Amino acid sequence: MFRKLLPMVALLLVAAAGFRSAGLALFTDAATLDANSFVTATVDISTNPATALFNVTAMVPGDTVTQSLVVTNAGTAQLRYAVTASATNADGLALKDQLALVIKTLGTNCATFDGGELYTGDLDSGVGGVIFGDTAQGAQAGDRTLNAAASETLCFRVSLPIGTGNGSQGAATTATYTFTAEQTANN
Repeated sequence: MFRKLLPMVALLLVAAAGFRSAGLALFTDAATLDANSFVTATVDISTNPATALFNVTAMVPGDTVTQSLVVTNAGTAQLRYAVTASATNADGLALKDQLALVIKTLGTNCATFDGGELYTGDLDSGVGGVIFGDTAQGAQAGDRTLNAAASETLCFRVSLPIGTGNGSQGAATTATYTFTAEQTANN
């Protein structure tokens, strides 16, 4: 009898395997998530005026000149910035070292010059040209931050001290201020 059942069991196994390989009918679906878009941020610092904050002629000892400068983040990411400077001494009369520069944040207005002090010294600081902040990557002491699409006004004041001697007559100098910015996020 076992011999008669064996072919029947084998037939059932083959039928079951055939039924399984034919598969069961299943409902399926898929969804496509397209139009994924990625845009990087921008870091875009500018100043107004963009050139020649000062154009002073005929200074005499005791003169003081004050100007406002607007620093703008026209980018889409928050930035931090530092300021460095260089000044010339081409005529050898050392006017760049005689002139005193003070930079403050905007208080009431630049004329009253009552904001917070950021820098005081000569035109180019004499120490690597650093006015405030640090151009090294990452947050550094003195760095200023600006949110995206924000601006701030800085007040620059240059004075020729009353004690400046006759050796500075006819002296000339030019100064360049560089605003270096970097992203604050992940930095």
